[in-house]
Order: sequence, then structure tokens, then C-alpha cells
Amino acid sequence: MLQLNPDLADLVSDAAAGLAERFHATASITAAAPGRVNLIGEHIDYCDGFVMPFAIDRYIVIAGCANGTNEARVTSALGPDIAILDLSTPQEVGEPKWANYIRGVVRGFQDRGHHVPGFDAYILSSVPGGAGLSSSAALECATATFLEGLLDTVLDTREKALLCQKAEHDFAHVPCGIMDQFASAFGKPNRLVLIDCRSGEPELVPFENPDLTVLISNTMVHHELSDGGYAARRKHTEDGLATLGKGSWRDVTAADVQANWEALGDPVNRRSRHVVGEISRTIAAAAALARNDFETLGPLMAASHDSLRDDFEVSCKELDILVEIARKIGRNGGVIGARMTGGGFGGSTVTLCESRKASEIAATLSAEYEKATGIKPQIFASRPSLGAHLIGKP
Repeated sequence: MLQLNPDLADLVSDAAAGLAERFHATASITAAAPGRVNLIGEHIDYCDGFVMPFAIDRYIVIAGCANGTNEARVTSALGPDIAILDLSTPQEVGEPKWANYIRGVVRGFQDRGHHVPGFDAYILSSVPGGAGLSSSAALECATATFLEGLLDTVLDTREKALLCQKAEHDFAHVPCGIMDQFASAFGKPNRLVLIDCRSGEPELVPFENPDLTVLISNTMVHHELSDGGYAARRKHTEDGLATLGKGSWRDVTAADVQANWEALGDPVNRRSRHVVGEISRTIAAAAALARNDFETLGPLMAASHDSLRDDFEVSCKELDILVEIARKIGRNGGVIGARMTGGGFGGSTVTLCESRKASEIAATLSAEYEKATGIKPQIFASRPSLGAHLIGKP
């Protein structure tokens, strides 16, 4: 079953209503920032690689206003608790934990010399949490955009994305690369965001063909073994690069990895093979997409998933099942390519398909996945959408 994406205008209206109910306040600033999916290029944004995500039309919305105090009071639709931030001092990690993303972004503004005045804010999201769609980056970018409105300032988009990445590093203790925040900040309608993670420069790649649709299938599972898994994989890539004696993964070839296979040792050798292969696949995929060469693009997506499953070991049974169902539907059934997306250990797959067959493909994915796992997936379609922005100020 293909789900409809909530209308952004409805989210904005509901967030304003939430602010009025919780704080008896009227929203004067409303910011929105999207989640993201990555078409290809996984676990290489922290390896100087190339990645090709896009902003999805699922958003986190923050509605709020100044409250005339030195405190920020923030709550969300997820529960009754209110996080209170003392803005008279630099922000530090605290409780509740979900508010650390907000604290980290506020601290980024404070470190830049901004005095952040007290405010009340209500958060509403249509980005599924735990689905590998970067709800955390969306929250960070929405917060940063809200603070831009509150302070009547505008950060350079790249600076804003890097501020949000640092917030995730320092306040959520997740050593993420730049992909998630860049996709949420730089997203544009009908554009993929091809990011050179060594230079930190994004390039907007056209994705205008109405005959193409991306299906996002949430497995509805997130395995606990992922705790620390991200940091461990990143450490493996750092160890591999050190063993190879190179300054950047962009300087490493597949032949280098093979020649040093024993010296790298398992699993670092397999992690290294994934990084080199995925960088190459992403470059090739961008070129294939530009020339509408789907016969090349599909196998590249398949090889990406296989590498993430076997060499990087971040897939799981549920992700593999969804990808296998899509592969069986195949090109004749309208599927161009499918792979896991995001950090892994659960979360979502991304399926590039023909628009005219999207509903039929989604129905098959849903039915076959539920038959195999007993779990009903959440499946929705998305095209590239607008990145973080103040409502009324695109």
C-alpha cells in the first residue's frame, strides 16, 4: 500500500495549533527541514567519497516565537514533556536526550557570537523516526533555520549544514559525515544533491523525468546491534586508510586494497573494498542517470546493496528481503534498481522505478514483505524536494 505524504501546509497549521495549545502563544516563525534518502553512496561520506542523496517531501516543522525570557521551552507532538534550555550560558549536553540536537544547534549559534533570546517552540514531524531517513539531521536543520528567523540572520547554507553536523558530533555523539545535513539544507525540487565529500561541495543533479519515481520502504525495524555499529565501521575505515598509507580514500584503488588484503586483515579489508567500490559506483551512477542509462544504473544499485550486506555488514534480514522482492519484480515489472539506504541495521530501502507502475510495485513489496516477516512496512513515494527553509521565505 502506497502511503500519501502529509501536506506541508497541514503540518505548518498543526504545529501552530500545537504551540497555541501548549504555550498559549502565536507562531511568528515557522521553519521546515526535510529528511533524506540516498540513491547511492553509503558509508563513504566520512571517507572523502561521493554521495547522491536528495531531500524527501517529509518534513520536520518547528513553529515558535520569542518569549521575552532567557529560557527556551521546546516540546513536540511525541509527548507532554517540555525541554527547558537556559540560554544565559553556553549549551551543554543534558536531559531529555532528544533535546540535545536542539542544544547542539543553539550552541553553534552561541559559538558564533549570537545571543539567542528565549523562545517557545513546538515540533511536528512527518519524517519517520528510526527509518534511516535522517530525522536527526532534519531536526538540526529545522532548528538552525528557526534560529535564523528568530535572530533575523541568514547563514551560508554550507556553514549551516556544517554547524548542524557538529551539533550531531558533539551533542548526540554520532560521528556522521556531511551527507545528511547537506541533503536537508541544500535540497531543491527535482534535483539530487551530488556531494563531493572531500571538497565539501554539492552539485545539484537534474532529476526531472516524470516517468521515474523513488519508493521508500521502511522495514519498521531497527536492530539494537547498531548501537556503536556506526562508530565501529568508521574506525575500520580509518584503520584501513592508515594501513594503506594514503592521505585520502580518493587516492586508493581496488588494486591497492587487493595487494594489501592480508595486511589489512578481516574485517578491515572488506570495509576497505566497500569504500573504494562505492566511490566508483556513485560516480558511475551519476553519469548513468545523466544519460538515462537505467540498464547501467540498476546493477550499480544492486552492487551497492550487496557490498553493504557482505563487506560492510550493515544490512539485516528485513532490508535484504525488501531488496530481493524488488529484484524479483525486476525490470519487466518496472523496477530499475533497489538497495538499502541510510546507516543500516534496519531502516529503509530505496527502489527506483517507473512512475506508472509505482503503486503496483508498492503493493507487491508490502504484501510479500509482510508475508515473509509478519511486519507491515511503511511505503511512500518521493521526488526531490525543497530543503530547509522558513515558511513564506523559500
